[in-house]
Amino acid sequence: MKRFSTIVICFAFSASILSQEKIVTLDSVPGELVEIRSDEPIAKEFSPENAARYIDRAALNWQKKKNCATCHTNMAYLFARPALSHVLPDSGEVRTFYESYPGERWVKRPPSDKNGFWAIVVGAGLTFNDLQTTGKLSDVARDTLDRMWTVQREDGGWKWPDCDYAPLEIDDHYGATLTAVIVGIAPDNYAETEAAKTGLEKLRTFFKNDPPKSLHHRAMLAWASIRIDGIVSEAERKATLDEILALQLPDGGWSTASFLTDWKGLQNPGDPPLDTKVSDGYGTGFVVILARENGIAADDPRLQKAIGWIKANQRESGKWFTRSPVVEAQHLISNIGSAYVILALQACGELPGWPLEAGSE
Repeated sequence: MKRFSTIVICFAFSASILSQEKIVTLDSVPGELVEIRSDEPIAKEFSPENAARYIDRAALNWQKKKNCATCHTNMAYLFARPALSHVLPDSGEVRTFYESYPGERWVKRPPSDKNGFWAIVVGAGLTFNDLQTTGKLSDVARDTLDRMWTVQREDGGWKWPDCDYAPLEIDDHYGATLTAVIVGIAPDNYAETEAAKTGLEKLRTFFKNDPPKSLHHRAMLAWASIRIDGIVSEAERKATLDEILALQLPDGGWSTASFLTDWKGLQNPGDPPLDTKVSDGYGTGFVVILARENGIAADDPRLQKAIGWIKANQRESGKWFTRSPVVEAQHLISNIGSAYVILALQACGELPGWPLEAGSE
């Protein structure tokens, strides 16, 4: 018996060593951004471990090369990575990087009304990560959310990057709706704090004066309004959900571009038409999350068809590809798209630990 116990302990120790060797770290990723290609082959089979490895590489590679927090890569990584911790541990370096903002980087150059998006992106990453891990709002996340309100403009919005990268980095509306989503899901009733209540009242004014320009805008409002009242009505939320669900393609997925076709002035004259007939990771993951958050059951045939598309369309690297829908932007939306796919799988019970009660039916 003693010899058997020794063998088991040695095996467990060896497995632990092997797991540590597999962990993707800041030192192990390349110094240049990895090219995201549309022609990367489809994987032979779905692999959660490869998904974990890809988003680890993407987030740490961005951190190493760009040294900044961004919504399209490392913010969304913090949302989704805990869903894959059972198949591959992560290095913890992205979380540490985000925590360094309020404690180190902002000591010298704090957020202001000229760069208010810093606090939104960092606060969103930390808050969703807290929800996925401890279920408690950490001191660093609370401090970041509180800072966010101090740089809110008088009109209720924040300065947001306009890189012409629809739908994430193109106008202030996305940052405002993302804020409402994150404050709504923040643990420990953060939305009921005085700072949050005052800021949310101003945010409602922003939404009233800056109406949505596209279905994607309306979908983000619908997500935010699940937990924050006074944004859109229940009837409006249901109408948006029905509209976006109706865009499901025959293969089970959704196209991100199909959420943007009603955005007047989005494209320049002479631009090619939006490609609305090819399913992608961002569109599919986003709609599944939105549907689950609105109480659509995980076994709904539409969502099960989407899960089928997800499992059949992972690329060999572990990602799910999303073409930049308007301006060519290195297809970086594939990174948040892959994170949203992971959240969609988690929301439907394919991965453990979905933390949002609204989608628990």
